[in-house]
Amino acid sequence: MSEQPSAERAAQLRAQLAEHLRFLQELGVQGFSRDPRWSSRPGPSRAARRVTNIGPQGAADGPPMPAQEGGPHGGAARRQARGAVSVSNGEALREIRVDLGDCTRCKLHRLGRRQIVFGVGNPDADLMFVGEAPGHDEDVQGEPFVGRAGQLLTRIIEAIGLRREDVYIANVIKCRPPENRNPEPDEVDMCEPFLFRQVETIRPKVIVALGTFAARTLLKTQDPISRLRGRIYTYGHAKLIPTFHPAFLLRSPDRKRDVWEDMKKVRAILNEESSE
Repeated sequence: MSEQPSAERAAQLRAQLAEHLRFLQELGVQGFSRDPRWSSRPGPSRAARRVTNIGPQGAADGPPMPAQEGGPHGGAARRQARGAVSVSNGEALREIRVDLGDCTRCKLHRLGRRQIVFGVGNPDADLMFVGEAPGHDEDVQGEPFVGRAGQLLTRIIEAIGLRREDVYIANVIKCRPPENRNPEPDEVDMCEPFLFRQVETIRPKVIVALGTFAARTLLKTQDPISRLRGRIYTYGHAKLIPTFHPAFLLRSPDRKRDVWEDMKKVRAILNEESSE
């Protein structure tokens, strides 16, 4: 295929840049700084940077979940302390997916779900996003955040200088609730141990809880997201930042400024960690 004329290519790049700048303006970005600390990317800071999308696989109905030791983190350290063979995060995530199996632990398996939506992204990510539950597009494609809300999340990730493949994305609930209704308490109770194991395996430096259900599940509180956001919490060895769900932003675009303020905190923590 022949290369495009330089003028046409330049016009495409200008259009892409203009679109990105419009989105940053929507988020509330007022301008740019020449300070190198503003523009520095956290970037991949771990040796292995690979994307793993754990799809349907493994045995039906895995064994009962073991009791967690020492909080939500520390899986790799515990395995080493016991003399177990060291495994990669990607392999550990696949083990969790096998344990999840063709899950029938709650009623969602008989309420119209197409498939389990486990998680996608870099198993060694410094940044992890946790949402609520799959929607229609996610249920069809088997990957979290691929619909309109997912496209907005991708743009938010890019706005702090990262790519979607640099982070890990998962949901509290692995199956789509009918008509995209809110997850019910028994469904969260059955599914949250697998989320905790994902977090324990990845050991991110920052966790972004997207929306009320993710924040409540991780922080074990009943406070709404409007009360929780704007602060930084400690979650094991990670910093946890609650913010609004992208689906909420599609309905209430005036709250994008709040999300941008939260994401600036994320960027600052990652930059600080990478400089140490």
